[in-house]
Amino acid sequence: MTSPTPEQVAPRVAPSGRLAAVELWRHVDEAPADWGPSVVSIGVFDGVHRGHRAVVGLAVEHARALGAMPVVVTFDPHPLAVLRPEMAPRMLTSASFRAELLGQLGVAAVLVLPFDREIASWAPEQFVDDVLVKALDTREVVVGEDFRFGARAAGDVALLRRLGEQDGFEVTAVAPVGDTGHRWSSTYVRDRVALGEVELAARALERPHRLEGRVVHGDHRGRELGFPTANLELDPHAAVPADGVYAGWLLRGSERLPAAVSIGTNPTFDGEQRRVEAYVLGFDDRPDALDLYGETVALEFVAHIRETVRFHGVEPLVAQMHRDVARIGELLGVDPGPAHRPS
Repeated sequence: MTSPTPEQVAPRVAPSGRLAAVELWRHVDEAPADWGPSVVSIGVFDGVHRGHRAVVGLAVEHARALGAMPVVVTFDPHPLAVLRPEMAPRMLTSASFRAELLGQLGVAAVLVLPFDREIASWAPEQFVDDVLVKALDTREVVVGEDFRFGARAAGDVALLRRLGEQDGFEVTAVAPVGDTGHRWSSTYVRDRVALGEVELAARALERPHRLEGRVVHGDHRGRELGFPTANLELDPHAAVPADGVYAGWLLRGSERLPAAVSIGTNPTFDGEQRRVEAYVLGFDDRPDALDLYGETVALEFVAHIRETVRFHGVEPLVAQMHRDVARIGELLGVDPGPAHRPS
């Protein structure tokens, strides 16, 4: 394949140097035959945390220097969900949101390989030939130094370099990055989320942890208490924070609405089903009544407010909910609404 001309590259690059939009390919055959040479990063990249950003950012930088396209190859579902389902991790990002985040880093295209038993059986040589050489015309691969690939994880960076010498691409391995006492990793972020430490998770992600789901009907108890909530139906493999009350944002299209998020089983009412519910601050002041049923929305978790506890009756529960909303409004820098302002 020939190198892309400036005219071919320009439409994909914004004035800031970042890609205006990312192309998402769900199969290796969807990569255009005239795509041109690429610099490729490979990995699950769940969360697109600071460690991932170090790898992908270097790939984008090298792609620009070479006049090539920065591409990420990732997998969905997580390989462990196929190979060892009992060990499959809770996912921090959906494949589509992962692609969106990677696009914000300047990646031109994301190839999401549908991980199944067939792909799991590919020898390292087949992966390199089918994906890196034939589909993407790869000139350089940028990966973490502990990168493994191919059947039974038989391939490593050393083998990738040998194959690159044969097929005309270079390999750059990036050392792990982290903070004092730990490295940035998806496992680290998942552990923080599972403990409800969403502030620490956000530090590693460089953004709030996010959940996406469809708004469905619940018990409608929140409305009866004066706190109507959006009850989210989530992917069963999503990384849900620990039970508790959180300050956050509800994303509805282009709207970013301040929210009090409750996770748990509603122990005051002897609930059994674990739920994720969001009360939008200022809900009572909206003329459209904010009917969200059936919509797909997202929640961003900013701060953990308190643990979930059982209250001895409705009145102390409602009083605490008013205090929670007032505190969340203060944290988010928004008016919680007249019903929740301290008297």
